[in-house]
Amino acid sequence: MNRRVTLTAAACIAAGASLLAAPAHAAERDTSASVAVAAQPSQNVSVTASDRVKCTSLSNGQLCISLNTSPSRIEVFYTKSGGSTIKANLGFRVATTSWSGLKTISTGERANATWNMSYPCGKKYVGLIKVQGQGTFETPAATPPCG
Repeated sequence: MNRRVTLTAAACIAAGASLLAAPAHAAERDTSASVAVAAQPSQNVSVTASDRVKCTSLSNGQLCISLNTSPSRIEVFYTKSGGSTIKANLGFRVATTSWSGLKTISTGERANATWNMSYPCGKKYVGLIKVQGQGTFETPAATPPCG
């Protein structure tokens, strides 16, 4: 594992899956290990991309959260790979929940929302999608780099 950096934001975007009609807690499976890229042998990575980027596969797409640096921001994105068009809000939860505006997402499209903000070390951030008529789904928790 020390020679692998799992899930860059690009890999998360490229991998599509889908949206389940199940409650948010049902989407807690961490699929970050399923998409990996090899790190350069000379890299010493203390916080891997798999800590900062978490994705989950749903029945008609893939939902991801990415804790980015330079500048510090939180990105949540959903790539829709099948099914009918949906209307949804993207968001994240840490101590409270923040939501984007309502988005219409069709098959083959990617919706994203970005919050430019600092995030403290030691907190866990969960990506969310609230689909009209279907419920709310979530990613596994991502953690920011510390130190």
